[in-house]
Amino acid sequence: MFNKNILKKAKIRAGKLKGKKWLGTTLKLVSLFLFTVVFYLVLFLGRISPGVYIAGISLGGKTPEEAIEVLENAINVPQEIILSNENQSFNIDLQVVEFSYNFFRSTQVAYEIDKTGNPIYDLFKKFSLPFKKTDLGLRLAFNEEKLADALAVIAGQASIEPTYPSAKLVNGAVVVEKGTEGQELDKEALRLEIGQSLAFAKNSPIHLPIKNVDPTLTDEEVEVFKVRAENLINKSLSMLFEYDTYTYKNNDIFTLLDPKGEYNEDEIIILIEEISSEIEREPQDPTFVFTSGKVEEFSPAKDGIALEKDSLKEMIIENLKKLETTEEKTLSFNIPVKASPPKTETGDVNDLGIKELIGRGSSRFAGSISSRIHNVALAAGRFNGVLVAPGEVFSFNNTLGDVSLFTGYKQAYIIQDGKTVLGDGGGVCQVSTTFFRAILDAGLPIVERRAHSYRVGYYEQDSSPGFDATVYSPTTDLKFKNDTSGHLLVQTYTNIRNATLIFEIYGTSDGRIASTTKPVISDVSPPPEDLYVDDPALPEGKIEQIDWKAWGAKVRFYYQVTRGGETIYEKTFYSNYRPWQAIFLRGTGPAI
Repeated sequence: MFNKNILKKAKIRAGKLKGKKWLGTTLKLVSLFLFTVVFYLVLFLGRISPGVYIAGISLGGKTPEEAIEVLENAINVPQEIILSNENQSFNIDLQVVEFSYNFFRSTQVAYEIDKTGNPIYDLFKKFSLPFKKTDLGLRLAFNEEKLADALAVIAGQASIEPTYPSAKLVNGAVVVEKGTEGQELDKEALRLEIGQSLAFAKNSPIHLPIKNVDPTLTDEEVEVFKVRAENLINKSLSMLFEYDTYTYKNNDIFTLLDPKGEYNEDEIIILIEEISSEIEREPQDPTFVFTSGKVEEFSPAKDGIALEKDSLKEMIIENLKKLETTEEKTLSFNIPVKASPPKTETGDVNDLGIKELIGRGSSRFAGSISSRIHNVALAAGRFNGVLVAPGEVFSFNNTLGDVSLFTGYKQAYIIQDGKTVLGDGGGVCQVSTTFFRAILDAGLPIVERRAHSYRVGYYEQDSSPGFDATVYSPTTDLKFKNDTSGHLLVQTYTNIRNATLIFEIYGTSDGRIASTTKPVISDVSPPPEDLYVDDPALPEGKIEQIDWKAWGAKVRFYYQVTRGGETIYEKTFYSNYRPWQAIFLRGTGPAI
């Protein structure tokens, strides 16, 4: 019994000694580990950790300053990069694109790789770096715009432009081009390759990433596309803003179709951007400079306009679908915009009662000879800034003044003594016709108006027959009365590029509403046979046209002005157009 107790006690003492020895060993190992950690941390304090490389160059153990010096000595800053494939080679001058290395930032990134501020992550990173090589790229900079320009030039030479499918109306029939394949430089991939190559100081040429582009249609897709286009032949889509109309028809509409289905959003966006560039504007405060009885400078207050592009895109697609799937021939809608008012209104800068636009008229003169265009612009300018007092009967001829070579006009075709002849001021009737339309739109009483002897093609380019007014001093005038309570201001705009003349009348709206009926055309008669007149002044065989044919007709339309539901002015306008003969001079003289 005694021996057993002694043995038990001895075992307990041995176990305690063993535990103490294990604890001591553990404490020694922990102390050694902590010492190693502290020693490692102290050793690389303020230095880049082992295992960190930049562009293949070891920077472990270096201070950032030492690392910068190492990189500056080891890295040769390249002057150019070479881009190539099997058939082509290009180079980019790196000085042109303002390329540079940032050695300071490069070493800073290397130094901070295990100094994020997260103690656990940083400690793990510090001890794993020596066992796992980390190669960082050099930090670099380009002038991205100049690099993009350089890549665009290379893309233009390295790419083969595909032909995209299209539909066109040719001689009344839809012709579909199915397209051809092409190749395109992948500029995004190339930009990435260039960055990688320079970041790791590689000297080898960079392979040009070329991708195939295949927009071609299958035979089945060609047929579907053709049927869609045929459904849109002679159908039109019009978008309206203020007094402008943007109309698309046939080929213009075909481009908005996606040949593989639905609609071509890229083309629709291009169309929207074109419209945006024309209608968007900042708010405009009015200007009004009145001297010597005439407004020398005037611009009305205008709201700022911002195009609602997403809404317009949806409306275009919606209306295209309707045109394509219904029997509708013409669709139109107002362009969606957001308006922002100016700080000052037009009526705030004058006390003449000129507050707003009350009437507008327009006409086109496409095809006019240069002297006629000159006369149109000159005569229209005579009316810009003219004021019409309340109760005044305005005379077109009195304001126009003398029309002759002495007052700046050139010779162009006029109607005189039943013939179309060259005369001073040809084109002035374009101005009176446009003014007549503005007066009608403003709802003002017409005191005197006379139609032309025959239908003139210029006046029907954007209007029905009957809305013209001829003048010839002193026998034929255009007159109207200002029966409003304030002054009226006339403004004119001649757009030679678009061959358009515009008259605007500003005043104060009193609530009147003007309307004209659709003209009634009767007694239509064909022009006489062409007349050829021998002219010995022209060489034999030469033909020169001096008058143009026009169909005869009687035209009438009803003009009514109401206010508060009551008619305050009404009149029926009559035009009696004679059939007009084309006349040609036929040379009989000696050949030159």
